Amino acid sequence: MPPQHGPRRARIAFSDSAAKQLENITSEAEIHALDRALVVVSVAPEIGDPIPGSAAGPQLREYADEVERVRLLYWVTALRTVVVVAYLEV
Repeated sequence: MPPQHGPRRARIAFSDSAAKQLENITSEAEIHALDRALVVVSVAPEIGDPIPGSAAGPQLREYADEVERVRLLYWVTALRTVVVVAYLEV
């Protein structure tokens, strides 16, 4: 019997500004919090709330993890790649 696989995860990419934010993370707790939020968004990119804006650019979404106190601002490409724009600790 072939192995059962779950749904395919979205690929995660970072904008230049988000990549700079990641360079400044030094705490294990912050890394864990970010990892948890990225896993959630990679499994279900539509989980975040749409952020109102213009129709000219990509539809930004916001995911907030209340347990880890983290917010991700991101958009999803047509090929289901999640592009993280900013990581914010609340």
